[in-house]
Amino acid sequence: MKIASFNINGIKARVAALPDWLDEAQPDVVVLQEIKSVDEAFPREMLEERGYNVETHGQKSFNGVAILSKLPLEDVTRGLPGDDEDDQARWIEATVVGDDLALRVCGLYLPNGNPVPGPKYEYKLAWMTRLQARAEALLAEETPFLMAGDYNIIPQAEDAAKPDNWREDALFRPESRAAWRRLVNLGLTDAFRARTQGPGHYSFWDYQAGAWNRNNGIRIDHFLLSPTVADRLRACQIDRDVRGRDKPSDHVPIWVELEI
Repeated sequence: MKIASFNINGIKARVAALPDWLDEAQPDVVVLQEIKSVDEAFPREMLEERGYNVETHGQKSFNGVAILSKLPLEDVTRGLPGDDEDDQARWIEATVVGDDLALRVCGLYLPNGNPVPGPKYEYKLAWMTRLQARAEALLAEETPFLMAGDYNIIPQAEDAAKPDNWREDALFRPESRAAWRRLVNLGLTDAFRARTQGPGHYSFWDYQAGAWNRNNGIRIDHFLLSPTVADRLRACQIDRDVRGRDKPSDHVPIWVELEI
């Protein structure tokens, strides 16, 4: 099963680019971030025509996540547990049943957190505490799961072309990376790093200052796999070339292949 994550930075802006990539990559399941659309306005027809079941958790003009699946989506839930007053559309999860495994797919768009210090950064760290609690709950239930999306976290220096430029940014602050390590240390696997080592691998290039042409990127889009799922990992890649196409998102897709 091929499962992908893609921050599309606005479904309206990517109404041609997203279907083109889907036709080429042929993922079985996709989690999308920053759809920037209410549920009613999401162009689900163009995706359903390609054989996808579509579930969204939208928000007008900001945020928004979705799951697309060529297999039925069961037990769909929206919103990260732990804060009933959080109205930002950043979390969606559902179960996909493979040949011999029922997989809980969690799609997330973790808060950016800038500027630091301030309430946005406090929200980011609190959100990560809730994310850890959700992972702990799924592990306690022995539910096979993955958490995929735009984490807005640069895990380590090799995940940035110019790490010194990010030292005081919410994506690379020590508190942010410590929260990431606490999550991984529950026993989760960073799928990309399980397959690929070393610097120079990025999933985001800013639109400004020629970042793409100078390969001034960062790796902030991640798959974290529970132990059962990590045992079934066969591949994980970043579709880097998508960034150089017509009207691209500032992110590119990342995907895993699992034997399930």
